[in-house]
Amino acid sequence: MEVPIKHRLLALLALTAVVAIPTWTLQAQNPAPPAFSTVQSAERIPNFDQLVSQLKQYHECSCKCGCYADDLDRQADKAIVFLRKRAATRRPNQKLALVLDIDETSLSNYAEMLKQNYLYDSKSFDAWVDSAQAPAIPGTVRIDKEARQLGVEVFFITGRGEAERAATEKNLRAAGFEWKSLTMRASSEAGETAQAFKSAARARIASQGYTIVLNVGDQWSDLKGKPEAEFSVKYPNPYYFIP
Repeated sequence: MEVPIKHRLLALLALTAVVAIPTWTLQAQNPAPPAFSTVQSAERIPNFDQLVSQLKQYHECSCKCGCYADDLDRQADKAIVFLRKRAATRRPNQKLALVLDIDETSLSNYAEMLKQNYLYDSKSFDAWVDSAQAPAIPGTVRIDKEARQLGVEVFFITGRGEAERAATEKNLRAAGFEWKSLTMRASSEAGETAQAFKSAARARIASQGYTIVLNVGDQWSDLKGKPEAEFSVKYPNPYYFIP
């Protein structure tokens, strides 16, 4: 049966109406994805609040990033194993030396760092040092005791100033440390980098006829620079950096 012309015209008009949907109607049905503008170089820098949260979790051993206390103990164990082997091969009358850093190596300032939200305030930190309340880092106490039992002399080298000597010695003794010498930064050395200052201090130990067999610190500047120890053990310290 032939479709009436009138019906064919109506169908054609309907099809034309569908095909000729206005562009703005299609755009409304299929909107463009949202656009964002960022500064890529800045986006690569970790967010400070997220870093602070991770630092707390690392110290509390509550994250997949590790456990601060366990990491310290593992490094201390490596130091003790080396000391025992090295002392066993000591030449007759050879004087062996162990060098220890203080802050975040022998004594923990974490309570003060947490109080300051990991930001350094010299006045507050000086007051903390003067209080002589910093707890010992247990693994380093074990290293100190082992060295003395093996006849290895213990030398502390710290960036703390001479004005803090009394408080520092009091704190170290209360924490269970014993030592032969404690080198602190004189006012005339204030402008030196940590690496330059500590390297010079080690050179003075070596000039006394000692072989520096072990050096333990939490910064590379505690360990690098001539003369270097036969074996250097770096403790983790994600809390601050000293060049």
